[in-house]
Amino acid sequence: MRDSDVLENNPHITSSALEAIHSRVFGWALSRCNFDHAVAEDLMQQAYVELLSGNARFDNKSSLQTFVFGVVQNLARSRLRRLASRLRLVRHNNYMRAVTATDAAEADASSDVWVAVRQLPARQRDIVELIFCRELTIEEASGVMGVSTGTGRRHYDRAKKALKSRLQERWELEQ
Repeated sequence: MRDSDVLENNPHITSSALEAIHSRVFGWALSRCNFDHAVAEDLMQQAYVELLSGNARFDNKSSLQTFVFGVVQNLARSRLRRLASRLRLVRHNNYMRAVTATDAAEADASSDVWVAVRQLPARQRDIVELIFCRELTIEEASGVMGVSTGTGRRHYDRAKKALKSRLQERWELEQ
C-alpha cells in the first residue's frame, strides 16, 4: 500500500481499493434505489463523502467491500426514512400527488427466476442479490444487511426453498 494512495481520514482504505470495488458497489446502490441511476449516483457520492471525511471509519473488522456495501445500505435506509417522513407530511396536509412507478430492471430481470426473486420478502431478496449478483459470501451479505450470520443463512435457505417451489409450480403449469 502506497502512502500517497491512502485516504487521509481513513488510513485503512486506499483509493485504488475503492476503485477496484466501485462497479460492484454501484450495482448494490442501484438495487437499493429501485435501479434509479441518478439516485444510485447520489448514494455513491454520499458514501464516498462519508469515507473521505472519516465519518464512516473502516477498522479492518470486515472486508472493505462488505464495509462499503454497509455504508451504502445505511445511506439508502436513511434516504428512505427521510422520504417516508416527507410522505407522511404530504399525506397529513392532503397534498398527495400521483406517483408513477417505473419498472427499471436489468435486462435479465424479466426471466422467470428474477420474477420469482422480486416476489420474495425483502430480506430474502436482498440476500439472494448480494450472494448471486454482488458475489458476496453469506457472512459478508449478513454483515451488509446488519444481521447475524445465522439469520443470514436462514433467510438464504428460506429464499432457496421459496424459489424452488415457485419455479417448480411455474414449470408444472407450462407442461
